[in-house]
Amino acid sequence: MTQSCHKEQHACHAENRRPDILLWGSAIALAVLYALHAWFVTFNEWMWLQTASVAVYELMNAIWWGIALGVLMVALLSRIPREFVMSILGTNTGLRGILRATLAGVLLDLCNHGILMVGAKLYERGASTGQVMAFLIASPWNSFSLTLILLGLIGFGWTLVFIVLSMFVAVITGLLFDVLVRRGTLPENPRQSDLPQDFHFWREARKGLSETHFSVVLVRDLLIDGVKDSRMVVRWILFGVLLAALLRASIPPETFGSYFGPTLAGLGLTLLAATLMEVCSEGSTPIAADLLTRAEAPGNGFAFLMAGVATDYTEIMVLKETTKSWAIALFLPLLTVPQVIIIAWLLNQVPI
Repeated sequence: MTQSCHKEQHACHAENRRPDILLWGSAIALAVLYALHAWFVTFNEWMWLQTASVAVYELMNAIWWGIALGVLMVALLSRIPREFVMSILGTNTGLRGILRATLAGVLLDLCNHGILMVGAKLYERGASTGQVMAFLIASPWNSFSLTLILLGLIGFGWTLVFIVLSMFVAVITGLLFDVLVRRGTLPENPRQSDLPQDFHFWREARKGLSETHFSVVLVRDLLIDGVKDSRMVVRWILFGVLLAALLRASIPPETFGSYFGPTLAGLGLTLLAATLMEVCSEGSTPIAADLLTRAEAPGNGFAFLMAGVATDYTEIMVLKETTKSWAIALFLPLLTVPQVIIIAWLLNQVPI
């Protein structure tokens, strides 16, 4: 019996030492492609490789800060007691809790890669499934920096319309997820907990800060924990960037303005392109603006931003890994895409 136990422990340790093929394979491929463009290597005969290397260079330069901030946020959230997280988001699974999560998503200045890490950590800290979904849907392109970019590209009016409508979709989707969880169609978050009746946020925050001893060791441990806890999400982010670069090499984004007009066919092609190509919010924002200004299809611009978030394969895989449920991950596009289609069609009826 003892020998068998030792064998099982040895097998377990050996399994833990296995390299993460998806993580390291994607990282190595991205590093090679990035270096090719950074070192001005050209490929006259293999133009697809040239395009892929440029895409990787641009995407990684655009999202590295989001990944870094996401790792930092995950590290901080891992040290914050669950009661603090839930006191901010609210413990109710109704409209109030969904609204809090939606506003948090809009105000947090991170791209969709950093948001994924934070959303996964919020689920681990006890947020309801509906709150996590509302947080993820409302946040990816609604960061402060990207809002400023969108203001310059399409103006204040359309930017405000996009933000309000995205919040509407986030709230409705969050409420629908809560209903499905209550009915037993989707599993509950096993980490949910209620706040103690005598819990006061600011009093406990001051107490916690006074008891914390800041040091270099604390910062080091914080960063190490953030990197470890973010590994699952970073794996899919890197794979998503690699896949997006290959897609960009075969589907030039310049064709969007010509073929994605304010028609049902144009909307359908927009949804297909968003599903295939959406990886970073920084890349989707200028394309969405072109769909509005050049193709004169505001609904398609909105759909490109929102459907990319709702159908992003990186997000779906991270949700599956976080919640341990394919149903929760697949219900994200199932509930959001119909709303996006209806809103996009109505927006396309508005004259530019």
